Amino acid sequence: MATTRLMPLHVGKGRDVSTAIADIIDYVKNPQKTDFGKFIYGYECDTRTVDAEFLLSKRQYGNLTGRDRGADDVIAYHLRQAFKPGEVTPEEANQIGRELALKLTKGNHAFVVCTHVDKHHVHNHIIINSTTLDCQKKFRNFWGSTWAIRRMNDKLCLEHGLSIVENPKPSREHYGTWMGRQKQPSHQEQLRQAIDAALEEKPKDFEELLKKLEAAGIEVNRERKHLRFRLSPDDRYTRCDTLKGDYTEQAIKERIAGARTAKPRRISPQKPVSKVGLLVDIEAAIRSGKGPGYERWAKVFNLKQLSQAVIWLKEHGDMNYEDLQKKSDIATANFNALSVQIKELESRMAANGELQKQIVNYAKTRTVYAEYRKAGYSKKFRAAHETEILLHQAAKKHFDGLGITKLPSAKSLREEYAGLLEQKRKAYSSYKQARADMKELYNVRANVEHLLDIPTGQETQRESQKSRQ
Repeated sequence: MATTRLMPLHVGKGRDVSTAIADIIDYVKNPQKTDFGKFIYGYECDTRTVDAEFLLSKRQYGNLTGRDRGADDVIAYHLRQAFKPGEVTPEEANQIGRELALKLTKGNHAFVVCTHVDKHHVHNHIIINSTTLDCQKKFRNFWGSTWAIRRMNDKLCLEHGLSIVENPKPSREHYGTWMGRQKQPSHQEQLRQAIDAALEEKPKDFEELLKKLEAAGIEVNRERKHLRFRLSPDDRYTRCDTLKGDYTEQAIKERIAGARTAKPRRISPQKPVSKVGLLVDIEAAIRSGKGPGYERWAKVFNLKQLSQAVIWLKEHGDMNYEDLQKKSDIATANFNALSVQIKELESRMAANGELQKQIVNYAKTRTVYAEYRKAGYSKKFRAAHETEILLHQAAKKHFDGLGITKLPSAKSLREEYAGLLEQKRKAYSSYKQARADMKELYNVRANVEHLLDIPTGQETQRESQKSRQ
């Protein structure tokens, strides 16, 4: 699953800006790590002279603004993006890195994306120039940027059919340890659970409920205006009213009196992540310069994926290859149908939005155009109201192109747009599930075809091309 980390880069002591930029650029562009420069991409900069271009922008920024923070100045940002082993190709990883950097910078900063393939997991090093392209402003890291970047990255990974880290926690402990821990409920959630448990014992009044909470180890504090709880002396107090909903002081009293029924809290189910990945092309990896260590890892990885494919078939009723093929084709057809449906809905929404805009323009300019007609289409009048007349004529042309003789009401168009939007939301939810199903079946089918030595469609096409030659 893809992970990200944003790190500000400073000049530091004993270095100048030129040396600091050159050091990090040389590291990320290392030919041994980027397949001799094959996986390097520069946005608004030449990858061969990126360090000199970054340095020039710093000097122009200083000349234009007169600002210079010295050794503690942030000269660039280093965004590291790692992917799950065997799940993404270097080309796709580089493309995702570009998209992430563009989303983060909004195209206002030059950056270079270097994809490293020397480890068992493909990962990107993205160096973003802190100075904007016009050399007048700088990128300022903001509170919560880690979570914002993670959300951007997760969205891109889902769009590319890659897995993501579910419910991550910020931590400096070993990644494997962090992933192995189970998510603990929050303090507020633990308090809600304790209140529910105490209410199940049917206390006769609110005071008895508080005694049951104290007996359960919850510290109850009434020293201030609002009632407060805490789980242990090491924790902070939580006001009862901040629990909200069915857990405020008034709501609890109403629940005890039977005047209120608590609504069941919805817990979003964890989406199952496919365990079956595609096999690594070991021969191609060796040809690209991979060493014996990578070859050993790839062989073990491929054996695991083949085993997962067989387990998947067992879990689905000992499915044979023909059934798997049919199921895969059906999933692909379902995914394509939903894709077409979503595009059609988006097209209709765009047409609806354009029609609404033209109706508004028509209504705003109708009076001016009527006066223009009364003036006998006077050139002097047109020169004075050129914009309104052009808008009116464009709206009329749009209606004629659609064959509309009677304009629909704005309310009906808004209702139609809302209905189309709701259809798109439902279709997109099904689309994401269909995409996950299709990917899982594609991986299983590809691994089974490899196991049974069945040529895939691409291999058959390559063999036919060779025979023609």
